Amino acid sequence: MSLISRLPDVRGKYIEDAPLKDVTWLRVGGPADVMYLPADEDDLAAFLAATPGDVPVHVLGAGSNTLVRDGGIRGVVVRLAGPFAKSEAVSETRIKAGAGALDKMVAKTAQKAGIAGLEYLVGVPGTIGGALRMNAGCYDQETKDVVVEARAVDRQGRVHTASLEELAYSYRYSGAPEDWIFTSAIFQGQRDDPAAILERMDAITTRREGTQPIREKTSGSTFANPDAPGTTNQRKSWQLIDSVGGRGLKRGGASFSEQHCNFLINDGSATAADLEDLGEEVRARVKQQHGVELRWEVKRVGEKD
Repeated sequence: MSLISRLPDVRGKYIEDAPLKDVTWLRVGGPADVMYLPADEDDLAAFLAATPGDVPVHVLGAGSNTLVRDGGIRGVVVRLAGPFAKSEAVSETRIKAGAGALDKMVAKTAQKAGIAGLEYLVGVPGTIGGALRMNAGCYDQETKDVVVEARAVDRQGRVHTASLEELAYSYRYSGAPEDWIFTSAIFQGQRDDPAAILERMDAITTRREGTQPIREKTSGSTFANPDAPGTTNQRKSWQLIDSVGGRGLKRGGASFSEQHCNFLINDGSATAADLEDLGEEVRARVKQQHGVELRWEVKRVGEKD
């Protein structure tokens, strides 16, 4: 019996044997058995409630922070697009954003509405769903600093509205249940002149372009810093990688960036195994030389070939 024959009827769309390397920033990995594009939150909830419990369900946003292994992903990959990609001002100081909205587009929505405080999102690759799941951030600001509440659907199809406290954030981590699929969130900012907000956004973009290989096939920061921001004598992952000879280190078509050595790069010929094995080699070097266990910030999913 095919997997798709076991799935419920939906108003959204199913795609069998869906290629995932075309929708992830690293451009590697095998296909998903089935990709599901829900029509809206109600459609997603009905799908989750009716899908057999032994069918694995995964969620994929923009694929900016995901390494899909070469064997692909068994089960269903949920991709939030369409209505989930919208963002709008809902008051003079608040933005509502779908989990499929690109972070940088939410920053632009806030800027046009004269809402400050979300400028940092222009420097965060990926979607709001990923930002909610991992407390994404940059330049001394994180999702927990601006989120008011988030909506999510669990594996049984139940819809939850979670407060900031219930999201249980810490550095690059959320304590929200693993089976939750975020669908939207409300963010709080403050009033400011749109031109001043845009100027700050442009400064973030310029800084990022000057220090990160954003035009390469990359997934952003590979490893989370071992110490949270503000920690005395905070150790940075890039410093540890650099100290063990990781800058420019290669394996097959994969390498650590010369520009920013916490970024894995695919030169166009890398396999997922090249990228993951290279990352593991550097982790082992850092563990051996410094006694520090670097934690993958990139989400590795699927089966090895």
